[in-house]
Amino acid sequence: MANTTLTADVIAKEAVMILENSCVMGGLVYRGYEEEFGRRVNGYTIGETTSVRRPADFTVRDGATASAQDVVEGKFPVTVDKQKGVDFKFTSADLTLQIADLSERVIKPAMVQLANQIDRDLFALYKHVPNHVTIPAGGINSFADFAIAAERMDKVGVPQDGRCAVLSPADHWALLGSQTALNIQEPAKGAYREGRLGRIGNIDTYMSQNVPVHTTGSRTGTDLVDLTIVDGTFTWATVKDATAITIHIDGTNGAADTVKAGDTFTISDVYDVNPVTKAPLAHLKMFTVMADATMSSNEGDLSIWPPIILSGAQKTCHLSTGSDINDNIVTWQGTAATAFTQNLFFHKNAFSLVMVPMVAPPGAVDVSRHHYKGYQVRVIPYYDGANDVSNWRLDVLYGVKAIDPRLAVRASLAADLS
Repeated sequence: MANTTLTADVIAKEAVMILENSCVMGGLVYRGYEEEFGRRVNGYTIGETTSVRRPADFTVRDGATASAQDVVEGKFPVTVDKQKGVDFKFTSADLTLQIADLSERVIKPAMVQLANQIDRDLFALYKHVPNHVTIPAGGINSFADFAIAAERMDKVGVPQDGRCAVLSPADHWALLGSQTALNIQEPAKGAYREGRLGRIGNIDTYMSQNVPVHTTGSRTGTDLVDLTIVDGTFTWATVKDATAITIHIDGTNGAADTVKAGDTFTISDVYDVNPVTKAPLAHLKMFTVMADATMSSNEGDLSIWPPIILSGAQKTCHLSTGSDINDNIVTWQGTAATAFTQNLFFHKNAFSLVMVPMVAPPGAVDVSRHHYKGYQVRVIPYYDGANDVSNWRLDVLYGVKAIDPRLAVRASLAADLS
């Protein structure tokens, strides 16, 4: 077969298909916000933002007498703020290769790197997820271990459809080994021959080497809430557009102990509630720290989520004893200054990826932009005539967002980075 001179258009088409095929998290999260950006015609720039509404919530009245409720919707920003790319050079001889040769040698390795970057950016959203369960020693090596996170998803009202789990390689292979021993021919055959776990307990299960590892802060001691928090201290009306609230703690052992974004904790007597009925659940409410903090003289402010709302349609917590959370005990999850793998169980609506087409710059010649299944790639060549070398830049532009972290659960095990 005669060789074909490769163009920006040919390379862009091949690149965007490889990108789609190489992403793990990118294919599991919500993609609908691209429509919010779809009104633009001439491309997009870093920093473009659209506002997305948070859903309203309501309480059920008792009896025939109407009791109209205000519709109070919050909003949060989704920003396209990540421009990533890979740049490479081709000689004129290279550009007369078959696309299959060039794809395997150059385009595929480049797009695999980009796909992994997109996945890492999505995985980094784990810090926004407050729900957090601990897996027993040995990792996720049985269905019972896997079910710990799945059970928490049920308890906090995560919808049954569209559930996914992404496990670290160690947990993936540990669980895979347990499945090959099952006396169920077809699933066990897939697990043994293909290393594929498939759907477990109505959860589509995947593996990624990009599953993050979180290192906790140095926080130690008997920490206490040092702030009057009663019914009405935080209300939906005051936090509906916020991404964090601030509380104060004291009692840390180290005068300058650190707390890391992504650290999770519970507060004594503060229980979780069913997100629909608002009935108290049997486990304490979990909170996640939204920004790094360093204590001063054994105390300091923490930026946390979700908000502590003790009544109403947007109730998030139930206080079982007393009327004030001040001086209640803060209990951190995980040993201080230790690394923990963050396996993620989530509904697709917990996180979002927004990928948009980039502008064809004025003055650039032979610009190619292609999309495939929601992925967008731009390719621009520019020629070095002195050396007969074609320089190529390949760019993507996207944003990631934790849109409803209530719909996700982290599953951590004891640190093992070997």
